[in-house]
Amino acid sequence: MSATRLLVLGAVRQHGRAHGYQVRSDLEMWGAHEWSNVKPGSIYHALKQMAKQGLMSAHEIAESPAGGPPRTEYELTPGGEAEYQTLLRRALSKHDVKFDELTAGVGFIVDLPRAEAVSLLKERAAALEGWRAEIAKHWTPESGDHSEWGHIGEIMGLGVHTAEGDAEWTRGLIARLEGGAYVMAGEGDPWAGMRTEAAGDPYASPKRS
Repeated sequence: MSATRLLVLGAVRQHGRAHGYQVRSDLEMWGAHEWSNVKPGSIYHALKQMAKQGLMSAHEIAESPAGGPPRTEYELTPGGEAEYQTLLRRALSKHDVKFDELTAGVGFIVDLPRAEAVSLLKERAAALEGWRAEIAKHWTPESGDHSEWGHIGEIMGLGVHTAEGDAEWTRGLIARLEGGAYVMAGEGDPWAGMRTEAAGDPYASPKRS
């Protein structure tokens, strides 16, 4: 649920106020349905649940001039902003979050100042290196050959390989950020060109000539 919450909070946040279709369109454009468990139903459920929990304010909007049913627009409350910031920082700094939480965090990394994003990723890289060292210390045969423990040894080998690959990727992202990649918070609009167009929104007001 944390990945879905982070994705939905972040998508609403970048619009200021957004309805379910906008959030769904954004996440589909980013391919979130491929690398997370977020689905149309879970998006709408998350919006309603977080409104009940006080993380979002729900605004009933009258029927659009183009026709169609009334819709509800959502915006983050102060509590929702705090939840978003907490989830984002956790996703980027912890080594043991699920893959979809990490990818959601990376998707919104530009909402953070560059120095803070780098600091969080360095924390993650250090945790991964510590995890790898712990595996190597306690779960590796003296010969270094995991096959000595039969197929169970492959589990330990996978753990070491995963930690090493993950740490390498994290260090690479740190280097790219330190090298000036991407527009980060406080440097301009990180989302310029990334938002869905109103033309794709069946609830949007007609364009004025």
